[in-house]
Amino acid sequence: MKDLATADRTIFTSVRFVLTDMDETLTYKGRLAARTYEALERLQNAGVRVIPVTGAPAGWCDQMARMWPVDGVIGENGGLFIQRSQDHGVIRLYWHSETDRPRIAERLAAIGREVQQQVPSARWADDQPFRLTSLAFARPDDRSVREEILATLRTAGADTTVNNLWVLGWLGGYDKLTMARRVMADVYGVNIDEERDAILYSGDSTNDAPMFGFFRHTIGMSTVRHYLDEIPTLPAWITAGPGGEGFVEIADALLVARA
Repeated sequence: MKDLATADRTIFTSVRFVLTDMDETLTYKGRLAARTYEALERLQNAGVRVIPVTGAPAGWCDQMARMWPVDGVIGENGGLFIQRSQDHGVIRLYWHSETDRPRIAERLAAIGREVQQQVPSARWADDQPFRLTSLAFARPDDRSVREEILATLRTAGADTTVNNLWVLGWLGGYDKLTMARRVMADVYGVNIDEERDAILYSGDSTNDAPMFGFFRHTIGMSTVRHYLDEIPTLPAWITAGPGGEGFVEIADALLVARA
């Protein structure tokens, strides 16, 4: 990883889309700063499309898609995409078909009960009521408990990941990257395998690993250093500041490149 401040201004001239994690990438310690919101708006005004790609629940993502200066939101680690519609509502695109979703929801509920039985100390994330396609447990400080939750989820057939807030489980074999590939193709007509240079990805944690490993333009927030032993491919660049402060640095670098 290299310090973002040392990047040549021409490196990011090809970037038209910013895919970005949300928690502790746009936010810091759970809060979205005014400067970060303004950075999103500056990018939007410059014609750069920003799409948060997050493990956050559908309820949060719905609000972001409706009210933030972003082009849409991929939520629940790839379970769905939400985009603001012309009539101020939203359009939702799910990984699973409408026919399959009730069955998936029932199976997830059963897996959640199994985790609670097998790991009594497992605690639901407080945002679980706002989720449509995933399970989220509060990330335990005790690594052995965290691994026990993960093992129980996997034994039950769930896909899993961990970030700075949650232990996540879902069904379907997708992740941030596979849903991003589908959304970019179906909604924006962009083949990410052929146009990798058109996209920049920013993140801070373990569940960003597929994106860091795929895209050329990748930037980690300063706090990504806490997870380096869990990320096979490190981001190319790292910001000086954490969370939203780091994202402001990214926006500044992109706008300089477009000047």
